[in-house]
Parts: sequence; structure tokens; C-alpha cells
Amino acid sequence: MTATDSTEAVLSLRAPIEPASERARCQVGTPELDSDGTARIPETLPTYSDWPEVRSSVPRDEAVESRVAALLATMSVAEKVGQITQPEIRSITPDEVRAFHIGSVLNGGGAWPGDDKHASLQGWLDLADAFWEASVHGNAAARIPVLWGSDAVHGHANTYGATVFPHNIGLGAAREPELVRRISAATARQIRATGQDWAFAPTVAVPQNYRWGRNYEGFSEDASIVLAYGYEAVRGLQGDSLPDPVGSSVLACAKHYIGDGATDGGVDQGVATVSEDVLRNVHGQGYISALAAGVQTVMASFNSWNGPDAPEGKVHGSYRLLTGILKEAMGFDGLVVSDWNGVGQVEGCADDRAAQAINAGIDMVMVPEDWRSFIANTLKQVESGEIPMSRLDDAVTRILRVKIRSGVMDAPKPSRRPFAGDVSALVHTHLAREAVRKSLVLLKNRVNVLPLAPSARVLVVGKSADSVQNQTGGWTLTWQGNENSNADFPASSTVLTGLRDALGDSSVVFDETGESANPADFDAVIAVLGEIPYAEGFGGDLGDHSLDASLLYPEDLAVLDRVSGLGAPVITVYISGRPLWVNSEINRSDAFVAAWLPGTEGAGIVDLLVQGDNRHDFTGRLPNSWPRSPWQFELNAGHAGYDPLFPLGYGLSLHDSIDVALLDEAAPPRPHDTLSPARVTDTSPFRNLA
Repeated sequence: MTATDSTEAVLSLRAPIEPASERARCQVGTPELDSDGTARIPETLPTYSDWPEVRSSVPRDEAVESRVAALLATMSVAEKVGQITQPEIRSITPDEVRAFHIGSVLNGGGAWPGDDKHASLQGWLDLADAFWEASVHGNAAARIPVLWGSDAVHGHANTYGATVFPHNIGLGAAREPELVRRISAATARQIRATGQDWAFAPTVAVPQNYRWGRNYEGFSEDASIVLAYGYEAVRGLQGDSLPDPVGSSVLACAKHYIGDGATDGGVDQGVATVSEDVLRNVHGQGYISALAAGVQTVMASFNSWNGPDAPEGKVHGSYRLLTGILKEAMGFDGLVVSDWNGVGQVEGCADDRAAQAINAGIDMVMVPEDWRSFIANTLKQVESGEIPMSRLDDAVTRILRVKIRSGVMDAPKPSRRPFAGDVSALVHTHLAREAVRKSLVLLKNRVNVLPLAPSARVLVVGKSADSVQNQTGGWTLTWQGNENSNADFPASSTVLTGLRDALGDSSVVFDETGESANPADFDAVIAVLGEIPYAEGFGGDLGDHSLDASLLYPEDLAVLDRVSGLGAPVITVYISGRPLWVNSEINRSDAFVAAWLPGTEGAGIVDLLVQGDNRHDFTGRLPNSWPRSPWQFELNAGHAGYDPLFPLGYGLSLHDSIDVALLDEAAPPRPHDTLSPARVTDTSPFRNLA
């Protein structure tokens, strides 16, 4: 028996899920649609007793399959290995793309052409053209363009001058799938303006623990919202047909498959200890709908799945999850891409050696820096049979299929495509402002403090009142999002600038710390408080910390202490990536607005604070339950013992005059069962996960 035969035999013993064609089941996946064709948020989630076969809106095309097979037949092993390799733009040159037949490149947060944070559209297009030219005029017999992927998770936020939309948690509050489709379509045009082909979005996680640092990347704790939004986000990015005749679409990517929102203790990259039924019927809903919408790429998750009935370990190394369930049972025929060095966490693998992960079902390996040694090692592993040639051919087949279906294979160079270099394609002010208005949730409005009259004179306090950085959060220009200033966001608006526009400069006084002005001299105080940006576990996981926001950000509570109860009503706008225990802050506020991470259009907040000619009302409803206690880390509707301060779906309108009773500010003792497992940490300055 040869080494190849031996590996094939081992793979055959893994008892994959039976292909859907071999089992009797109905084809499912497309959500119920409204009369205009928009996905409806279901009142009751569909329940699956097994993984469903999903009918994709992008059907198999025999002409495409024949073309893929013909291309594959011309390729050498080196060319095939190059196709499954995805370096980061800071670690590779166009000449190296040509020499190594690279199939894809990416830019993570904080990677720009020429390492220039303010790189121009032309700078992006020049680099995109250079990579494209290198890939199609390289040594390969086949003309196979490179795919460029980008973390465009709330707009093309890695690009200077692009409108940045609210993070997903805010869109979840809007409860409007059609809005998500429009935002995704606008994001696709932004990406096209800079010459990329692929958005690493949408995130269809269902966050279940507030300690997780990626809460704001999920639309909601409610899988019904995620189901509808995942479908519409894919439609918005990819359009209604592939290839897109208008040329405005890009490839979407459903991530992070699967269970990232279910990890024990909310630990990023941790262990999801849930049953397969929960994995499928809660955390799988967004993938089922995304596949139905025709998503062509799926990104594997860093987390492990150790379900009591089927422990699998790291998803990146799970044949059952990647091949048995995703590809065979659900019928996904696109490509599976790994996350940033995610293969290195699989037992037996390293960042530059990925046989186990590739054999499990990873088709394209995101190997940002160590790609040269990865290629060398992979060639050896294919030669020895550790990676069967059949598996390599399957991976390359999937990559070529996606490139042909998307139109990338036949498109001209990036600078000659629709929207290339179009500054107007980057700017979507009105849409973003609409999204901000619809995402705001009014939690308290005592004796109709809101809205303010256009003649009001206001004192504005708080560090977030004039900070686009805090409004936009992580994954904005840089990975963590905390190295930015207002100058990095031309044509944006903050709450402060929005108030000055609405009320007039003379009617707005800004005192960040609240130490200089007398609140009694004003009609109202507007306090804009909240988080400093963070991303993932590196900056966002709470670990053993409580949800007490006053401990996380003590200066904010100090500001409220200085201005509350001194003769003017206090309106608090709370900027955050997740609900936190803010009883003290709510007590010191006459009105309290959950604004999430609204993006570059802070003026959208002001649209609801000040009565204008076009009267807007609060329509946002909580996408996540609001904690009554600082220890309510897992607070999900329908779970046993559910006892929130504000339940999932809560939200006031301006017609509601509801005064929240005085809340207990004394934190109860910590329950013993809330102790979290050890955190996964990595302080590498280059760690930049997709």
C-alpha cells in the first residue's frame, strides 16, 4: 500500500455524514420571504432533526464544471499548491505572486498599500492591478487571476474615506433585513472601488455570552434575526446572480463556521460545549440561510466543538464539520478558507504545515506570513501522500469554480472594472445615517425628556461625544480600531458635530469631563459615554471581569456624577459593543439611549435626540437581553432562569413616557458557577485575525 493509499484509507474510516442525495429529506434553506422578496424574520425558527440539504440560489452549471476540469488538467502540482495559498499583502510582492502561482491574497485590519493608512483609491487599484497582472501573466499555462479578500465587516472600513456602517449588533437592533441587504450592496461597491473581489462577511455567529469580545460582530442572540440577516447580507454582497452583469457585487463569506458564539465562558477561540442539535438549530441557522442565498465561501472558526454526543476538537481540523456536514450533508460546493493561521491550532499542524486541516476540508489556507515554508511543506506532503492528490484537486476545483462563477476569471484588471476608482462608491452618508437611526434603542425616557426642542441649549460631556474612533469600534482602519483620530475619517460626523449642526454652535457647549460648566445653565446635558475600541479576545474578552461598566470605564461614571441632579435633565448616549451592567449610569440619566457602535455617521443619533423638520422616532429593539446583574454573562431569551433588566426586543418610542424605577447599584455576590475557564491569549503584534 502506498502512502497515498494509506491516507485515503484513514480518511475513509472517519464515518462522514451521508451525502444528502443518499437520504430522504426535503430541500430547505431559503427563509420565508415578504411580498417584495425580502427575507422575513421568522416568529418561530425552523427545527431540523438532521443537517438539511440546502438548495443554493447558485446552481451547478455543467459548462462551468467542464471548464474547471479542463483548467485543472493543465496545472502542475506547484500551481495547484499556489492556488490554495493565501498570503497577506504585507508579506508578499506581485513578483512572488507570479513566481509561486498564488491563488489569493488578503488584507487584514491595518494592512494598506504601501503601509499607508491614508492610501488613495489609486494606490489600492495600483496594487490590485499589480497582483492581477502577476497572476494572469505568470508561469502557469492557465490564466488564473488572484482573488483579493478584505475584512469589510461593517463597510469597507479598512479604507480611508469610506463610510463606515454600524457594527452588526446595531443592525440587529434595527430588525430590518432589507436594510442589511442595502448596506451589504453598498459595501460591495466600496470594495469594487478599491479593486478587491471578496468580503470576509457576513459574520453569522449567535453570541450567547457577554464576556466574548466579538459580541458586536454578531447580529443578535436571537438566531431568527441571524437567519434572515445572513440571507440578505449574502444577497447584498453577491447580488441576485453570479456572475453579476452590473459588476457591482463581490464574493461573500459566511463566518466563522461554526459555534464561535457558543464558547464556554465566552472565551475567544475557546470550546463550544453544546449538543449537535443546538449547534445545528441555533448556531447553524445563519449558515443554512447563507448557503441558500448562494454564498460561495465559508470561513472556518478558531473554536473547538466538544459536543457531549460528538466531540470534534478544533473546527479547522474536523472532517465531520467541514466535509461531512458542510460539504456533503448540506451540499456546499464553494470553497472553505481557514482563518488567520487557524491551521496552526490543529493537532499535528503548524502555521506552515496543514495536512490534517486540508484533509479535513480546508480548501484555501490563510497563511499570512509563513507562506513560503507552507508551500514547500505542502509540496512535500503531497509528494509523500500525506495530502492525497484527490484532496488537493478537490480544493483547487472548488477555488476555480468560485473564480469562474463570480466572474473574476473573465474580468479585466481591477482598475477597468465597474466602480473602480469611483469616490462616490465609497460614500454612503444617507444610508449610514438611516442605519444609525434605526439601530438606536431607547431604554429610558423620563417625563418625555426627548426629543429636545430645536431651540434647546445643551451641555455636552463625555469622551465619546467627539470621537469617531469610539463610534466606529474595532475593525476600522486598524485591527483593534483604537489607533485612530477624527482626522482619519473625512466627511464623518460625531454626536457633537451633529448637535452643533442641529442646534447651532452657540447653543452647544462641550466640556468633556464635566468639570467646567454648570449644568443649571442649560436646558439639558447630553453625556456620550462608552467603550474604547477593541477587537476579538486580544482586547475584548472580559475573562473573569464582571459586566460592571463603571469598573471598566470609571471616568464615565465620574462624568455623570458631576452633571446629574444639578438642575438640567441628563440624556445619556451609550456607545458599546455589548450590553453591560449600567444601573448606576441609568439612575443618573433622565433618558438613556443604547447606541451600540454606530460608525461614521454620529449625526444619525442627533436625528432622534432633537426634534427636526423630518421627525424621526426610536424604532430599535434590543438584539440582546440587557443584564440585571453584573454576573449575568449568559442571558438569552428562552433559557432557564431568564431574568433580564430589559428583555430581548425591548425598546421605547418617543410616545412612551416610562420612568425606570431606581435600580440597585450594589453588585450582588458573584455566583460560583460564573467562573470562566482559562483565556486563550496571544500578544503577538502581528496577530490579525480575519
